[in-house]
Amino acid sequence: MKPLLVLLHGWGYDASFWQPLIGALPDMECLAWDLGYFGSPSFLPPDREAVAVGHSHGAQWLLRQHPFAWKGLVSINGFSRFAAAPDLPDGVPLAQIDRLSASLEEDPLGCLAGFRQRCGDMTPPPAGPDVGRLLESLARLRDWDERPAIPDLALCGEADKVVPSTLSRALFSETITRWHVGGHLLPRQDPDWCAGEIRTWLKRA
Repeated sequence: MKPLLVLLHGWGYDASFWQPLIGALPDMECLAWDLGYFGSPSFLPPDREAVAVGHSHGAQWLLRQHPFAWKGLVSINGFSRFAAAPDLPDGVPLAQIDRLSASLEEDPLGCLAGFRQRCGDMTPPPAGPDVGRLLESLARLRDWDERPAIPDLALCGEADKVVPSTLSRALFSETITRWHVGGHLLPRQDPDWCAGEIRTWLKRA
């Protein structure tokens, strides 16, 4: 039986985010969840033992909610805390998160398009975003702190403009971290590399 992965995207995306990585994992079964930013949320429970894979805020959401008893958690461009704190100066400044919230309320599609472009993604966001859910998630990015919880494997980008490499290093030890030269969209930028790292970790696990 193929290993089962439960995939959860990050802020500003939906379940289709994972298509490149799913294509690079023909030897695994993938179940993509959806936080409901552009439609109805979807959290179909796995029918057997599974590995959780979260991108960005999706990894933090999984650490917080722990919605099923997983075999392990893989974080890609993820974090246990996003916002800066007195004991986490490498976190993202609260003012930056607040500016994003204000921009989202003023011009939702423009804000989302700008965020995607910052990630290196020039494709426009889907129409009809659920601004309420997006704002709720920004509040979580501001407030949630899942430390000392950590993933079993952290795939991080040296050139990540959303989750700085200094933040990743402050949160995760080198023993669980694998580095890529790329940015915030590693599952799309280099799905083969992500797939290979997941396979290698699964063999060890």
